[in-house]
Amino acid sequence: MHDPDPRRWSALSVCLVAGFMSLLDVSIVNVALPSVQADLDASAAQVSWVVSGYALTFGLVLVAAGRLGDDRGRRRMFLAGLALFTLTSAVAGLAPTPEVLVAVRLLQGAAAGLLSPQVVGLIQDLFRGPERGTAFGTFGAVVGISTAVGPLLGGLLLALAGDVDGWRWVFFVNIPIGLGALVFAARVLPRDAPARGPRRPLDVPGVALLGTGVVCLMLPLVLAERDPASSPWWLLPVAVAALVAFVGWERRAGRTHGHPLVDLGLLRIRSYAVGATLGATYFAGFTSIFFVLTLYLQNGLGYTPLQTGLAMTPFALSSALTSAWSGRLVARYGQLVVVTGLAVVLAGLVATDVALALTAGSPLTGWAVAATLLVAGAGGGLVVAPNQTIALSEIPPAAGGTAAGVLQTGQRIGTAVGLSAVGAVFFTRLAATGDWASAISRGLVVTVGLLALALVLGIVDVVLARRRAATPAGHRPTHLGGPTGGG
Repeated sequence: MHDPDPRRWSALSVCLVAGFMSLLDVSIVNVALPSVQADLDASAAQVSWVVSGYALTFGLVLVAAGRLGDDRGRRRMFLAGLALFTLTSAVAGLAPTPEVLVAVRLLQGAAAGLLSPQVVGLIQDLFRGPERGTAFGTFGAVVGISTAVGPLLGGLLLALAGDVDGWRWVFFVNIPIGLGALVFAARVLPRDAPARGPRRPLDVPGVALLGTGVVCLMLPLVLAERDPASSPWWLLPVAVAALVAFVGWERRAGRTHGHPLVDLGLLRIRSYAVGATLGATYFAGFTSIFFVLTLYLQNGLGYTPLQTGLAMTPFALSSALTSAWSGRLVARYGQLVVVTGLAVVLAGLVATDVALALTAGSPLTGWAVAATLLVAGAGGGLVVAPNQTIALSEIPPAAGGTAAGVLQTGQRIGTAVGLSAVGAVFFTRLAATGDWASAISRGLVVTVGLLALALVLGIVDVVLARRRAATPAGHRPTHLGGPTGGG
């Protein structure tokens, strides 16, 4: 085993900054949309695409970007993605028309998708043993903070810069951070190892089939967040057909030339398959919380973007604390940490629903949301990083980028599914009754259901892992990966 890189913690810090920027831009723009619409005279559809276009291209390129990092060098792909993200942030802030803004957001999402798998792949490369759990725990804190604190930072920027041009600073703020991160990354990220033997070509047909499947799956979901009836649901059968064709092509590629886009053998590793499924389900419930709460507090109760962000900040704070702690816990307790976290998140969200019902329309609503999200965030910090640590525990570092790309694609699809389902229920109820309190309650029921499903998956995995551990080695299935650490 090689000695650990002495600059690994410095490298981790720049990875966390880049990961924070790319994930923050999923949520920070939401509170600036009214300002964008007023300043650029944008239509409702164009404003929607400012958010959904970013999410779509982010999810589209993750797997191919992970493979490029594995094959061509993570440092090279990280620097390219970060440079493109910083450049597109500048252009987005200067956008003179809504059409330009939408086009740049599509490109910015692709830059974020290029960057994100390299962060996880670099953690896989640089850290071993308990240190890897700590590093992933820190990354999990960044995931939780970036998702929950977006409305607060967006609200602060709008309050400082004004409602007219304030939305531009939501993008401009990335420029000094991105430039500083580029300089630091060039100094501390490890050099890419020279290629051994001929370079493996990118599986272009695999990229095309997977891209078609992901786009046709995510597009109707992201467009359905506000108007399910007009979404192109006919694309879902196309998505299924493309994904089935992708699996067939990847099997053929593995047999013929040995370098498919995704090694499907990864999905036969039990810890990885369970982690990917549970992660996608958790993200379906987790991210939709902030979507409906932002709508309810701002549009239903008249909160400012800053007040809305402050009400949600306790989730980020408690999530950051427990995420940093979870790295040590997962090495000792395995999947039990994830199950415990899911149970706490679920309890916190049920309490949020009850608190909203009890304080509907009163000045105490914001405080009630803050208190119950503090509990939910404490649980959330025990889910993302430990689940990722377990899922990647048996993945060879050389395949870390591709494996991370598949995991994160599942998370992006889960997010789209959750937002679509919760949005459909929320807006249908609001249109039928005109009652914001009733709509938020129905929306939270869906998020609770999705998180309950993730909890059931985690409990089943712990039970099966314990049964498997009690089975004599000679009687275990040989085609599966090792245990998930379920205790």
